[in-house]
Amino acid sequence: MADRLADAAGQAALRHFRQRDIGLENKDRDGFDPVTRADREAEAAMRALLAAARPDDGILGEEEGAQTGRSGLTWVLDPIDGTRAFVAGAVSWGVLIALDAGDGPVMGLIDQPFTGERFRGGLGRAEHSHNGTTSPLGVRPCPDLAQATLMTTFPEVGTLAERARFDAVKARCRLTRYGLDCYAYALLALGQVDLVIEAGLAPYDIQAPIAVVEAAGGRITDWSGRPAHRGGRAVAAGDPRVHAQALEILAQI
Repeated sequence: MADRLADAAGQAALRHFRQRDIGLENKDRDGFDPVTRADREAEAAMRALLAAARPDDGILGEEEGAQTGRSGLTWVLDPIDGTRAFVAGAVSWGVLIALDAGDGPVMGLIDQPFTGERFRGGLGRAEHSHNGTTSPLGVRPCPDLAQATLMTTFPEVGTLAERARFDAVKARCRLTRYGLDCYAYALLALGQVDLVIEAGLAPYDIQAPIAVVEAAGGRITDWSGRPAHRGGRAVAAGDPRVHAQALEILAQI
């Protein structure tokens, strides 16, 4: 079902990607929180499929909110994670789909329809598909922050106090890259980077990445080491040693 949802959302989003008129609106009166026609159409396409195939399941989506179900399962949908990237014509946005059984995701999918990449995790799967070829996902070892590559959406997100904690981790890392949204978690699961730190997340931002990263052998918690599936602050790592070192710094907030 998740692949069908991703196919439908991707088709809807690609109709508008890198087009002149994407129906851009701002959801934040005091800042800039963009939403586009692609966001709304992609989520509507997924909801229509679920209404037909899984009518008893709940839905939590970024654009249309929560719909209570009867099965105990909830589909957690972010039709375009990284709308700012989408608006700018960059390819680091993605479709996020997770299935929450009540205590967090049992399955998740990160899809980048423009590049043809799909990252799946959970229910016995940890795999990366690209243009018809599928290979296993797996995080890489990294024993120390001094050897780590860190990714984040800071400074766009978070408070000043959160930014200070992030900067303290960053100061100990070898390399930091910014602004890749959900694609950063995909790269971590692929074994290309070691650490992702974010704040200000909603459940639909983090549930699919949790499933993918954990299926690949990594770990995601909040900054206190607790489950992160309800959103807020998150730290993801491929190696438990780097996760523990980052957590020691972040938990001081």
